[in-house]
Amino acid sequence: MRSIWNGSISFGLVNIPVKMYSASESRTIDLDMLDSRDHSRIRFKRVNESTGKEVKWKDIVKGYKMDEKYVVLDDGDFEMANVEKSKTLDIEAFVEAKEVSDMLFKKPYYLEPQKEGGKSYNLLRDSLKKTDKLGLATFVMRQRENLALISLHPDVLVQ
Repeated sequence: MRSIWNGSISFGLVNIPVKMYSASESRTIDLDMLDSRDHSRIRFKRVNESTGKEVKWKDIVKGYKMDEKYVVLDDGDFEMANVEKSKTLDIEAFVEAKEVSDMLFKKPYYLEPQKEGGKSYNLLRDSLKKTDKLGLATFVMRQRENLALISLHPDVLVQ
């Protein structure tokens, strides 16, 4: 299995290099829409609402509707709005496990130590186990900042 994120867990002066793996798997069937008469694939066209004519990809821009007009955004606007990329899972605080609802654990990810991070990974894992605490962390993945809880399952760090 390939890791979906490489970085490090960071808190204080501690930096633990880790790899992240999805702990769940989505199983869906990719279906195409077909014409029932001859089973030809159905395609979608990009059509201008005013003229009814097809629009080429190179002529398409993105915009946000404000009142009755559109504010057109370009690549520079999206770059300025992007969250600063980082390769760290920053633990902001440690919280009591009993104070956290199970509902907050939506999609689990396994955290595996990279070669040089084994000792510090084990120290964090054992500390969380001994104190019955969770690490409240933030990290950036796919241009989105995420809030995460680092916990144990059963002897592996998960977030």
